[in-house]
Amino acid sequence: MSGAGIARATEIANAVETFVRKVIIPYEVDPRWGSHGPTEDLVTEMRAKARAAGVLTPHILPGGSHLSQRETALVLKKSGLSPLGPLAVNTSAPDEGNMYLLGKIGSPEQKERFLKPLVEGRARSAFFMTEPWNEGGAGSDPSMLKTTARLDGNHWVINGRKRFITGAVGAKVGIIMAKSDDGACMFLVDLPDPAIIVEHVPHTIDGTMPGGHATVRIEELRVPAEQMLGKSGEGFAYAQVRLSPARLSHCMRWHGCATRANEIAINYTCRREAFGKILIDHEGVGFKLADNMIDLQQTELMIDWCADVLDSGSLGTVESSMTKVTVSETLFQVADRCVQVMGGTGVTGDTVVELIFRELRAFRIYDGPTEVHKWSLAKKIKRDFMQAHSR
Repeated sequence: MSGAGIARATEIANAVETFVRKVIIPYEVDPRWGSHGPTEDLVTEMRAKARAAGVLTPHILPGGSHLSQRETALVLKKSGLSPLGPLAVNTSAPDEGNMYLLGKIGSPEQKERFLKPLVEGRARSAFFMTEPWNEGGAGSDPSMLKTTARLDGNHWVINGRKRFITGAVGAKVGIIMAKSDDGACMFLVDLPDPAIIVEHVPHTIDGTMPGGHATVRIEELRVPAEQMLGKSGEGFAYAQVRLSPARLSHCMRWHGCATRANEIAINYTCRREAFGKILIDHEGVGFKLADNMIDLQQTELMIDWCADVLDSGSLGTVESSMTKVTVSETLFQVADRCVQVMGGTGVTGDTVVELIFRELRAFRIYDGPTEVHKWSLAKKIKRDFMQAHSR
């Protein structure tokens, strides 16, 4: 981590913060933000303003290189100061993770065709991984993958069903996970495609992802062989490349959201009077905000620690699991306290606090529920113990 790099990232982060606070926060009351996320029209409008302000896709530099994870943390936390911020400046999931994966694994031709429009903010993407539980499909356990890919001449033919595919409606780039005779594979596809049918977009607790989280059916989708990402059977290895940075970037963005919720709660409790004094002067309220102050600092430090691990060249699978659990659980508590100290106002749409609370509740499940991460960590604890005592 160089001083020059951090100085550059700090400058970018300051520009992103200014843009989000001045330009994007007013959009939080825009009627084009519906139950399945912001409309394409709203996303396009916000991104045009981000492009004009010079803050679109700020984590990827003009030459195509990516900020370090530690530097990215500075920027993505500021983008998260509004739930709409990551969408506006093009640091949102799943695009941010998909851009990272394509940058690492994609061929030059694939980068030109699929990565370039994502970096330029002209397209959104979807990652087709999760499958319906009632069909025994893959979820937190990717080894249960049911979607198939068979080679037919110079095309792969894909069949299966996917569930909770964020942003599938409206996306222009898709990454589909399917299994060949060699094992798991990833395929790049143009969207929409008549062979990919959206069956259902459920109502979910969150509301910031354009297109929602669709259930789709894939029927005899023909994908040219050159659109396989990497090699046949290497899909799970490529998923590991994306996994830890994607977990961590979730933590970065939602740290910004929790910070914003806390700012709103402080403003409310320092102005609202009850029982003869402002609310923050009541210990039951003031202590909750003190806990928030502590938790926001602790989670920031854990994000930075994990970022340093990834920047060292490690996959950081264990560290990112630890960080994802701690940050998601802790930031949810931060948001919960914000709702509580704001009383009735906290559960209404009068402020964005209520939405941030719902988003952070969902975060405890995204990229693996807390329980799956803890189970994985417990297996490591056991494995390390057995190895240490088998000598």
